[in-house]
Amino acid sequence: MNESVNVAEKPKGRRRKFVKKLGKKLLRGSVFNLLVKQSLVPNDPVIANEHFPWAEEFRTHWEKIARELDEQQKNRDELPNFQDISPDQYRISPDDKWKTLVFIGFGERSELNCELCPETAAALELVPELETAFFSILSPGKHVPRHRGVTKGMVRAHLGLRVPEKSSDCWMDCGDERIEWRAGELVFFDDTYPHAVWNNTDEYRAVLLFDFERPMKPAGRWVSRLMIRLLRTTAYFKDAQRNLREWEKRYKKFVQH
Repeated sequence: MNESVNVAEKPKGRRRKFVKKLGKKLLRGSVFNLLVKQSLVPNDPVIANEHFPWAEEFRTHWEKIARELDEQQKNRDELPNFQDISPDQYRISPDDKWKTLVFIGFGERSELNCELCPETAAALELVPELETAFFSILSPGKHVPRHRGVTKGMVRAHLGLRVPEKSSDCWMDCGDERIEWRAGELVFFDDTYPHAVWNNTDEYRAVLLFDFERPMKPAGRWVSRLMIRLLRTTAYFKDAQRNLREWEKRYKKFVQH
């Protein structure tokens, strides 16, 4: 019985790898170059906050967001590992040292998590064209190896919430830039540049991570939205959506008891 299941899954696995490889080739080829030219903000690894008019108002909510994070951290063992939601992340995080709590993920809103963290959900409404948002919690000693995002059509942001006291031992390299988080501070960056993370401390590092549509000219915006719609039809998105819904059911039972 197990052998037949494995045989059946092999073609699916090969198709998944092929689609993923083809998608990356498209998004990092001609489409990538088009979006670079269409961008209305710099294409640098780190992008200054001044390019996002809503950033300062968003930042002022950080203490309320951090308190909601602390409340959910009490249930840390019940929070999903990053790869539990998105299996494609297993390559960069195979252990239990990267926990998440998803508010907007893979095109879907988590009603449960937004209800549990209403201040966070309200603050996220300030972000235009929001695509993804979650608490990203790294355990002491966690290292995330170098990797890169798939689309130039998004900008990624980190809002520092809980940062180790010795911040120089907890950092991210993005392209040729070094990022050290500060509680209450926003960092905007382009995750299509190779980036890696180190937490060489004995404390947790937690940020609110979110992706939103890169400000672009009309042609770039149209192409980017088309590519995102196509990505949402793939197993990469659908598997993650299913995993998130299944985890939500379990977590809802947990928090109600």
